Amino acid sequence: MNKYLELLTTFSKIGLFTIGGGYAMIPLIQEKVVAEKKWASEEELVDLMAVAQSCPGIFAINISIFIGNKVGGTRGATFAAVGTALPSFLIILAIALLFQQFRDIAIVEKMFRGIRPAVVALIAAPVFKMAKTAKVNRYNIWIPLVVALLIWQFDINPIYIIVLVALGGIIWGRIQNDNEEEEEEE
Repeated sequence: MNKYLELLTTFSKIGLFTIGGGYAMIPLIQEKVVAEKKWASEEELVDLMAVAQSCPGIFAINISIFIGNKVGGTRGATFAAVGTALPSFLIILAIALLFQQFRDIAIVEKMFRGIRPAVVALIAAPVFKMAKTAKVNRYNIWIPLVVALLIWQFDINPIYIIVLVALGGIIWGRIQNDNEEEEEEE
């Protein structure tokens, strides 16, 4: 299959079966992109997700663009982004046209109440897998916990957190390098 068509169909499937937004698609991306297609490793995916999150725009589109670009350059990025967006666009268009007619039906309301907790689980499951890949352990578990609390409790913009943590990582890396250099000199 043509790699561009493969990107389009793969990301269309991911986009079609993702309920709950970009983060809910992480398990599907891991399955299709990492395990099945081998377009990226687990470590690369974690890095791409970090960059996609820190860039302006929709996470799902950003991650598809990065993976599409890795696989097929600019054209690959375009096909992956269209593949991700098209199913959602068509579904949202259909819902917008029909929602007013069905929103007060009890079964539809109950269905949405049932979907909400499942979406939380869809988001939580890859978080634990990403934590393992990112080497979160008992010594650094406080970092994601503090970040989550700052965002949740104090409504701090995630961009400020990303910039602050990136600066902290740079400073920590320099301190470690300085310590290693001192040990080598001794």
